[in-house]
Amino acid sequence: MVLPERHPAIPPRRVGVLLVNLGTPDAPDAGAVRRYLGEFLSDRRVVEIPALLWQPILRGIILRTRPAKSAHAYRQVWTDDGSPLAAITKRQAEAVQAGWPDVRVDWAMRYGNPSIPDRLKAMKEGGCERILVAPLYPQYCAATTATVVDKAFETLAAMRWQPALRTLPPYHDDPRYIAALAESVKAQLAALEFEPEAVLASFHGMPQRTLELGDPYHCHCRKTARLLGEALGRELTVTFQSRFGRAKWLEPATDTVLEGLPGKGIKRIAIVAPGFSADCLETLEELAIRGRESFEAAGGERFAYLPCLNDSAPGIDMLRSILATELAGWTDLP
Repeated sequence: MVLPERHPAIPPRRVGVLLVNLGTPDAPDAGAVRRYLGEFLSDRRVVEIPALLWQPILRGIILRTRPAKSAHAYRQVWTDDGSPLAAITKRQAEAVQAGWPDVRVDWAMRYGNPSIPDRLKAMKEGGCERILVAPLYPQYCAATTATVVDKAFETLAAMRWQPALRTLPPYHDDPRYIAALAESVKAQLAALEFEPEAVLASFHGMPQRTLELGDPYHCHCRKTARLLGEALGRELTVTFQSRFGRAKWLEPATDTVLEGLPGKGIKRIAIVAPGFSADCLETLEELAIRGRESFEAAGGERFAYLPCLNDSAPGIDMLRSILATELAGWTDLP
């Protein structure tokens, strides 16, 4: 086909994969955290309170008081590569890309940078006419998985030439995910200098109301923990962390359980976070730092936080495998 003289160049056709995680501020300071929280907490999927009631509270109280406290927490875990969540998600994308030279693999944050619209546009401009958007949340929740999908299709709505889009479904009970988790947890438990009397599986909390409205998140978390416990050959204590506000949240709460275990004679524990694909503020600061402090202050003696799959070999092998399943028919992958 002969193109008109001034017709823009059309890049070769490619298949793309966009890995997406929750988000992070650009820096561990109050200003950056305020911008991040303003975007995050304005999402109607995240806070299901009518905007007319919620926005005055958010703008008038929360964004005036919370950013400084959150910035302090971020500074506890910030690295030379920046935010742990962004740095690890980037490494995950690079590791998947290394095994798939014919597929373009990129990454984005739902809130903050790099954004989903920016990366989808860049991928389309780079020739990706078929894109798999992969929310890295094993358990489905409207406040996580659904809002990623919302943003992706909102971006397409503004495009004249849209790429074909697929989305990665939840993989909370996928045997490959459970096997990777079990391999990782077994290796980390074996490396400890003590035998835990209990192993906790802490998942991010959600308001109890989300369960009552039909969100499958609670059930997905429970199934993941049950399957992981069976693979490990030991029962896990399921808890939910990161409560916010006055609403009733999923229980039992991680902090309450940690504070109560020593009084029950359980003084050596390990804790894992199977709902997070990459370590972040909620695992590195809330669990590994504050969780340890709470447990030891209550009389606990030995505490171990077991890192997420991150960009470990079992984690990357699992990611490649589940992504390849969703790319079937678009490209042939090992």
